[in-house]
Amino acid sequence: MRVITNRRLLEFSVTYPDAGDPLQSWRGIMEGTVYQNFSELRLSFRGVDKVNDLYVFHIGGNKYRLIAFLHFERQLCYIKHLLTHVEYDKGAWKK
Repeated sequence: MRVITNRRLLEFSVTYPDAGDPLQSWRGIMEGTVYQNFSELRLSFRGVDKVNDLYVFHIGGNKYRLIAFLHFERQLCYIKHLLTHVEYDKGAWKK
C-alpha cells in the first residue's frame, strides 16, 4: 500500500522527535504489504481502529495517533492527521 505522503511523517517528527522511528516503521510495514480489508490490516497492526471511513493507528506505544483514509482497491493510504494522544482525545479531527 502506498503512503501519501512521507513528508507529513517527517514534518511531525521534527516537532516530536521520538515519533520518527515508530512512524517510519509503520510506513515500512504499510508500503511492504498489500491489504485487501480491515481484517488483514489488523493482522499487521493490533493498534488500529476504524472510525467511520477513517483508520486510527496507535503509534509509539499509543503516545501518538495517525489517522488515515485507506483506499484498498487502489492500495493508497492518505494521511489525514497526525496527533498526540491528548490532541486526539479533544476530538477536533472528527469534524
